[in-house]
Amino acid sequence: MDTSALITAFVTLFVIIDPIGLTPMFVALTQGEDAATRRSIALRSCLTAFGILALFAFFGEAVLGFVGISMPAFRIAGGVLLFLTALDMLFERRTKRREDRVEEDENPDPSVFPLAIPLIAGPGSIATVILLGGQMAEGLTGSVLVLGVAIAVLVVVLGLFLAAGLLEKLLGKTGVNVATRLLGMLLAALSVQFILEGLRNFGFAS
Repeated sequence: MDTSALITAFVTLFVIIDPIGLTPMFVALTQGEDAATRRSIALRSCLTAFGILALFAFFGEAVLGFVGISMPAFRIAGGVLLFLTALDMLFERRTKRREDRVEEDENPDPSVFPLAIPLIAGPGSIATVILLGGQMAEGLTGSVLVLGVAIAVLVVVLGLFLAAGLLEKLLGKTGVNVATRLLGMLLAALSVQFILEGLRNFGFAS
């Protein structure tokens, strides 16, 4: 397996899940909780998100085949979805929506909702694991590889959640905004790549 493909997959999923942008949301959702409770919420949210992503990594293509959607078509649709996500990141609309979810949520345990779903394992990350699985290798091998990449990203998410208080003080709001915009630009380029690959499979691009 080409190492560059694994790195590209990691960067793509990292940008989509956006652990840096999620950390302030985690802080807001767990405000006033002690360290032990925060650790518990962080661990549960990451484990739940892992289960959801694993489900789609292994059975996503089967579901698409069942409803008659080809991988090239899904790759183009996924690329468009990722591009829209990139625009949201560049113009701060994504952060605003996440903050609205935090304000509206009254659930005392936010580990499953809204942290695991839809903030970590949302439509973008679900589409990405399906796309990457088919792109990296065929069959079970691709699913295992993309699941390994997902685990690596979720480890980063968990680490940032556990260090949320410290990172919030170090980065500040400006630092988080700068990082989000840089990741948004990178995601825009990656999404165009997905669209071009889908069009190439249809014979519309060389």
